[in-house]
Amino acid sequence: MSRLQAIPLDQMTEAQRKLYDRITSGPRGAFRGPFTVWIRSPEYLDRLEPVGEYLRFKTVLPPRLSEFAILITARYMKAQYPFQAHEPHALKGGLDPALIDALRERKKPRDMKADEAAVYGFATELLETKFVSEPAYKAVTGLFGEKGALDLTALVGHYTMVSMTVNAFEVPVPPGVKPPFPM
Repeated sequence: MSRLQAIPLDQMTEAQRKLYDRITSGPRGAFRGPFTVWIRSPEYLDRLEPVGEYLRFKTVLPPRLSEFAILITARYMKAQYPFQAHEPHALKGGLDPALIDALRERKKPRDMKADEAAVYGFATELLETKFVSEPAYKAVTGLFGEKGALDLTALVGHYTMVSMTVNAFEVPVPPGVKPPFPM
């Protein structure tokens, strides 16, 4: 059970309701998970939401790879909610289910495509060591340029913060959904 209950629509302030309407009418189409926490600070959410929208839908990385990076980050951070929420998007984007299963088990995926290996190496190094080696950097910039390296860094950072939010406020997976991995 979450530490914070969702604020009923009829109890939201005007600023909160405006954000709720903007988010539910946008590409996400729903208001759940970390948004139920962030809505308590409309000023923060107003600035954060466009960043998240860019990172989810508009980076130079194709959805298969951006969702892979999100899953890598969520699993590293032990964040059940974003992992379960983004697994279907990763599958829809064309990510091999075997890669997702390996992440779920905290194992390095086998048989990755070159672009998947580049994203995995970069994201994993950044999360584990807080730095990116020259080979990992060159692998990503060679495929996606400097903008791709920046987008990937921002994606990992953003979903680290998403993961911290859902973990700090104990945002559970939706009712009836099995947690994606044991804690």
